[in-house]
Amino acid sequence: MPSSRGSSGSCSTMPCNGWCAPSNAARRNCTAPGCDATETAPRGVTGPFTVLSRGIAMLRLLMLLLVIAFPASAETIRLGDRAYRIDLPPRATGAPIILALHGGGGSADQFARSSGLSGPANRQGYAVIYPEGTGRAGTWNGGYCCGAAQRQRIDDIAFLDAVIADAVARFRLDGGRVYVTGMSNGAIMAETYAALRPARVRAVAGVAGTMDTRRFRPTGPVPLLHIHGTADSMVPYAGGQGDTSLTRTRFASVASVEAAFLAPFPVLARTERVIDGADDGMRVIERNYTDSRGVTQLRILTIEGGGHAWPGSRRAARQGGTADITANAEVLRFFAEHP
Repeated sequence: MPSSRGSSGSCSTMPCNGWCAPSNAARRNCTAPGCDATETAPRGVTGPFTVLSRGIAMLRLLMLLLVIAFPASAETIRLGDRAYRIDLPPRATGAPIILALHGGGGSADQFARSSGLSGPANRQGYAVIYPEGTGRAGTWNGGYCCGAAQRQRIDDIAFLDAVIADAVARFRLDGGRVYVTGMSNGAIMAETYAALRPARVRAVAGVAGTMDTRRFRPTGPVPLLHIHGTADSMVPYAGGQGDTSLTRTRFASVASVEAAFLAPFPVLARTERVIDGADDGMRVIERNYTDSRGVTQLRILTIEGGGHAWPGSRRAARQGGTADITANAEVLRFFAEHP
């Protein structure tokens, strides 16, 4: 079911200002971005200035591309016998937090890579934390699912509490602005954590996974975004056991999650609209529940014909994901509505 840390090389023995002399040693040692061991100085040029200017231009371009494509800083932190990956924005002090929970069978690095969430989230000032699940399959104990975490009754609520506390203390993040999202088993865990920690979580976004609503109910109001495909064969939209599910769990329906998160709120106004900009045989029904101030407290994105996917991810097309929306944009849009 349903997170990369870049490494930079170095010209370990040769100076490298955008080019390296084309010696064998240089070819072996010149691995830094912007360092081309096959480039030679122009004929007749004995000074470094022409080559240096070319190197500076190349370096500036590479730095721009790296800022766009990769998080400002990525680290893996050990926490007892567990771990989490954190991707920090350029200005980390006081940054709000997004907990991003991978699916069963996934990992922190896998979810960071496949979702691509860190890039846009970091640019908007969020620190993105990818905690690691339990066991060889990497699962979360969301009550009725999944895997070793559920069988061994791992206290993942306490683990996520510890991750937040450690990251806030270690990186001076804003522990008062915590958002949670997840995919599949990660969505189950995200919604469960939000339901049990309503005073801590500003908003939650679940994709293709439904909280165990027979066992858990939100103990206070928490804004919810839920994205789910009607053709999801792992975690069925209408609930029950999925035809391709790796467990025998009888999953809760999207409607039951919607009702559970609606319950703590006073009367909300309901509106709907259709999103169908892509010619992919699918369309999205956006259902909003808005309070008297005009703030959307619940948003359900039903992907008609959509499968078990994080829309817009690297594998979404193969997993039945629509091109009408991207999960990253929708998650960040919703979180921004709850600053």
